Amino acid sequence: MLALTLLASAQFMLVVDSSIVNIALPSIQADLKMSAAELSWVVNAYVLVFGGFLLLGGRLADLAGRRRMFMLGLALFTLASLLGGFAQSSEWLYGARAVQGLGAALTSPAALSLLTTTFSEGKERNRALGIWGAAVGAGGACGVLLGGVLTSWLGWEWVLFINVPVGAIAIALAPRLLRESVADDAAGIDVPGAVFITGSMALLVWGLVDAEKSGWGSTGTIVRLAVAVVLFAAFVVTEKRVKNPLVPFSIFRNWAVTSANVLNVLLSMTLLAMFFFIAVYLQEVLGFSALVAGLAYLPLTATIVASSQLAGKLVGKLGPKWAAVTGLALLTAGLGWFASVRAGGSYAVDVLGPSLLCGTGMGLSLVAVTIAAMSGTRPQEAGLASGLINTTQQIGGALGLAIIASVAAATTAGFGAGAEHNPQYLTEGFQNGFLLAACVALAAALLSLVLLRSRGTAAAPQAEEHISPASS
Repeated sequence: MLALTLLASAQFMLVVDSSIVNIALPSIQADLKMSAAELSWVVNAYVLVFGGFLLLGGRLADLAGRRRMFMLGLALFTLASLLGGFAQSSEWLYGARAVQGLGAALTSPAALSLLTTTFSEGKERNRALGIWGAAVGAGGACGVLLGGVLTSWLGWEWVLFINVPVGAIAIALAPRLLRESVADDAAGIDVPGAVFITGSMALLVWGLVDAEKSGWGSTGTIVRLAVAVVLFAAFVVTEKRVKNPLVPFSIFRNWAVTSANVLNVLLSMTLLAMFFFIAVYLQEVLGFSALVAGLAYLPLTATIVASSQLAGKLVGKLGPKWAAVTGLALLTAGLGWFASVRAGGSYAVDVLGPSLLCGTGMGLSLVAVTIAAMSGTRPQEAGLASGLINTTQQIGGALGLAIIASVAAATTAGFGAGAEHNPQYLTEGFQNGFLLAACVALAAALLSLVLLRSRGTAAAPQAEEHISPASS
């Protein structure tokens, strides 16, 4: 249980860091004298490196040791957080955020693969993944809350400094609580494959996160996405030819893994967009301060945690299919409810109810999809499967925010110059954004009926792997 707490806490910190900086951006801009264009890179530097290196990080965990990569990633993340808090310029902060992203890309897949190799497939692992799902789902919401509290009370630097004691404690406890494990068939790193897939994923995420500002038809967006496709094609060709591929395509023969990652893209598309729209609606339309807006996320966070615990039991009884369908149906209903937000609305009527519905659906679906993604994987593929589910989460989040935010912005812009400063026009944009997110969630619910199995999955053949004692 202590090992699970350590792994879930580390993942919670990484997910929090994806959103905690958002509330602090105005303070960072004023302190470091940054332009609006420069400010976006405080977020993008982290997202690009995190998303780009996840597959490599997952495979390194299998080949070099999961505990070793977990500790190395945490060390990088913690050191970068400390240095970022002392940043005196935009370049300094960008560099720190990029190293944070690299640390997160090494830590996250290693942590999930340690969880899946520590707990046996079935009831025990489902319960563990329920706690993991709570950390992932609640982390996004808690990032806004913690960002508001820390920025208001201590200053923006503390959204980075807060990671230092947490990371240091986790690094100190890891050798005592976690067993090292390395696949016995571990071979050398596929360097060309690593270069191609890392470049492809980084350019894809960059193109997506910048598309809403630069425009989908801009030269920059088209070039980034085109080069990402070319690099991915080169990666596929390379993986088919090398003896020890970075991503053995045999993993996609596991139907549960493939289906879960497809669903995870759609699910993640709705989640990041939802968090973004709620935060902006609370502050720009309802006039909440950063601190009060953060506190307004508490019911959503609590519901995610509670439903994630229920999800593990539900998957055990019904299988991942019906847990996912139920969760996605509730998420669809909640997002549809959010689509009725009003410019003259209130928190109790326009936010609280749909937040509880979305939180319940989010917790159920996140855990069900994660369990399916790790079902039947061989021990030596645990890091790879973890890297895949994290990668599709990052790509889905970036894709969803880019597309859905673009639709909302276009709706608002259609009312003429200055419409983005009018609460009524802003709200109409949010309505269309939430409605599109609901359609994506509904599509995921329908697909889960087709793609997921009703009861578990056939386990893949189990290969031997070397596991050393925790004290090693």
